[in-house]
Formats: sequence, C-alpha cells, structure tokens
Amino acid sequence: MGTRTLDEIRARIRGPVCSFPTPFTRDGEIDEVASGRVIDLAVSGGSDIILLTYGDSLFTILTDEEVARLTRRVAEQTGGRALVVAADRMWWTGKTVDFAAFCRGVGADVLMVRPPDWGKSATPESLAAHYAAVAEVIPVMLVGMPPLRTLEILADTAPNVVAFKEDMDISYAYRVARQYGDRWPMMAGGGKARHLMLWPAGVRASFSIYIHFAPEVTRAYWKALEAGDFAEACRIIDTYDEPLFRMGETFPGGLDSLIHAAMEVFGVAQRWRRSPYISAGDEDVERLRGFFQDVGLL
Repeated sequence: MGTRTLDEIRARIRGPVCSFPTPFTRDGEIDEVASGRVIDLAVSGGSDIILLTYGDSLFTILTDEEVARLTRRVAEQTGGRALVVAADRMWWTGKTVDFAAFCRGVGADVLMVRPPDWGKSATPESLAAHYAAVAEVIPVMLVGMPPLRTLEILADTAPNVVAFKEDMDISYAYRVARQYGDRWPMMAGGGKARHLMLWPAGVRASFSIYIHFAPEVTRAYWKALEAGDFAEACRIIDTYDEPLFRMGETFPGGLDSLIHAAMEVFGVAQRWRRSPYISAGDEDVERLRGFFQDVGLL
C-alpha cells in the first residue's frame, strides 16, 4: 500500500474534488503543460482530491498507454499536495490488478474501479471478488451502482475498499451513503445542486466544475456549507452552477466541451478535444465569455 493510511484516505474524502479534465493541444496531443496548470489551480483553489475518471478525463479517446502516462503525470504534478485517485477502464480482473500495481508505483493513493459487468455477465459475488483482488494491491474507490449484495460482501471482507463515488441514481446514492458512509465516505458527481441534495445523507465531497478555472466560486460554496448557510449555497448554485449546466445542454459537444472552452477563457488550457469529439467554436467561446462577464468572474 501507499504511504497514506486507510483512515487518512477516508478523512480526506471531503470538500471540492477536481475531476481531472484532460487537456489537449489543437493537434490532439495531451497537453502536459496545461495539465500541470489544471492541477496547480485546483490545489491552490482548495481541492484536496485530484481524481482521474473514465468520463471527465476522456479515457474514451485515450489509449491504455496514454492512460498510464497521464496517471503518472498527474501523480507527479500533484506531488503529495492532494489525494490522487486513479481510474481504470473496466478491464478484466488480472489486467486491473496489474494496473493497480502500476498506480501504486507511480504514487497514486486510490484506484477507482468501474464494475465490469456487460450484459449481466458477472454475479454480485464475482464482482466482490474482483474489487477485493484489486484492493489487495491499492485502496479501492467504488463507483456507479454495484449490486447491494456486492456491497454487503465487501463491507464484511474487504477493509481496503475505502470510498464511494456516486454518479447515477440519487436514491441509490442516498441509501449507500446512509448505510456505508462511515466506512466508505462518498463523493457526489454532477453539480452543486446534486451534492446539496445528498448533504443530509452525510456526503461531504463533490465534483466542482469551477475548480478547473474559477475556484473562488467553489470556495464560496463550501464556505456557505460549512457555515450552515444553505440559502447562500443555493444562491451560488442558482447564479453560477445551474446556468452553466443548462448552457451545457445546448453547447456543441455538450458539457465537457463547455468545460474545456471555459478553461480557455480563463487561460488555463485550450478548448480542444480529439476527434470525433467536438470542440467549441469561436462563437461558443465568446458566448461563454459573456456569461462569465455577466456574473462578475471576468
């Protein structure tokens, strides 16, 4: 295992999470310089978790070799300043165990393991065995909606499973947070409104769009929560977060394209994504710039 204890890892699953948005150059190469800026801004902005994920980190358009190289780069750039959570691509058990050893070797603290269960090919018991095998190598974060029976088995047999990242059904997330939150602190996916709904269930960590380019919004939201000022938290959501998510519904290339364009507006990274994914055009970037000017961030 790494240098952090399991209790330390659990204690650090709180606050804003940087779900790392892999930046690219215009010719489609991973932009390692911009990657460093994203991490430095997130850490200085208050994030204690740098998380790679199959979705936001765009593993869908990376090779296995690039996933490994990016994992190493993120761990090196973070340099112990925050918890590093690596992610897999939903491989078979042997490959995932090998990748877990690689992640541990490059300095990642945790591996978020997706449940490989295409076409209901696995059973709750075989999935539990998959997670447990990986957890023998590196602490594991669960993600998605593993069967409840799988969670029951892991709670009894796999102490190195340390956290849970929710991103699908909110009632499932609430149930898991209430039942297992002391053992597996949960981080919320999506926006601040989703996190606020899970706050009463004890969910004390969540993804933040703004941590990538305007962390002052993230800090204000968490300051309001910690003060118990939920009216102010809602005002921040209504002013900054929800309008951005609504814009993402109409943005060419969707919300991820918007996030990359926002990083360009704030000078953190370029807007580009690899084909066949769509990158924002000049008019889209200016529309986004206008929004940030209207809310006083530029």
